[in-house]
Amino acid sequence: MKKLMYVFVCLLLCFTAGAQELNARVTINSDKVQGTNKQVFTTLQTALTEFINNRRWTDATFAVNERIDCTFTFIINEMPSESSFKAELQVQARRPVYNSGYSTTLFNFRDTQLDFDYTEFEPLDYAQNTLQSNLTASVVFYIYVILGLDFDSFAPQGGTTYLQQAMQITTLAQSEMAWNGWKAFDGNRNRHALITALTDNTSEIFRNFWYTYHRKGLDEMAANPDRGRTTIIESLPVLQQIQSARPGSVLLQLFSDGKLDEVTGVYTKANQTEKQEGFKLLSAIYPTQTTRLESLKK
Repeated sequence: MKKLMYVFVCLLLCFTAGAQELNARVTINSDKVQGTNKQVFTTLQTALTEFINNRRWTDATFAVNERIDCTFTFIINEMPSESSFKAELQVQARRPVYNSGYSTTLFNFRDTQLDFDYTEFEPLDYAQNTLQSNLTASVVFYIYVILGLDFDSFAPQGGTTYLQQAMQITTLAQSEMAWNGWKAFDGNRNRHALITALTDNTSEIFRNFWYTYHRKGLDEMAANPDRGRTTIIESLPVLQQIQSARPGSVLLQLFSDGKLDEVTGVYTKANQTEKQEGFKLLSAIYPTQTTRLESLKK
């Protein structure tokens, strides 16, 4: 009996140590495309789900319950041919807050420039130094951004390796002239803009703020709500520094899309002075989002 128990424990530990990093759900929305073979979308959805979830993307050890929940939602806008797609991609990722049942949004980003080729049953693969398709290059890019933001939320600059890998993909993809979304002149909210903002010389203050917000703020709130809330509130002026240095930085949009509603919730137990100061700070940075900040005026 003891021997069987030992074998069981060893198998369990091996399974846990070998768990992949992501728990991804992929959705293909083809409502805008009529008169085509819809089966290709089902095949692609299954292939992408397996591609993302069944591969190890890091050397880190993840327990099964530590896998990062994320969603990849593809909106197919056009099909110029049976194997070419003009699409948008919404990527979201979350991580649990320590000692709570709450999960916080790590990433919420809409990519409006994803054109790719795919033939049904075509194998999806990725090699670190060779990009085989815009589809897998884009998906792996966002995988590494998610990993970078997740690791950054647990340790200062903890996600550097993964953000560098996302930058490497961007550099390689720029040589593919037909692939959009990878170049500086393609737009200020594309993949190039995102990874440049996360890795350039001004990114350090945002990434350190990201760690403080999550590890010293949100993760602290279960044990000491006042201390966690105060840490978050006191860290927010970093957003002003980013705005001053890079007024159009995609990092400000990244924070707004994922965190602005959460921040207003953090202010719920703050005193009136803190709320007023918070409204003044955040409305100056996000003047078009004041309706989301209304609770801070009460």
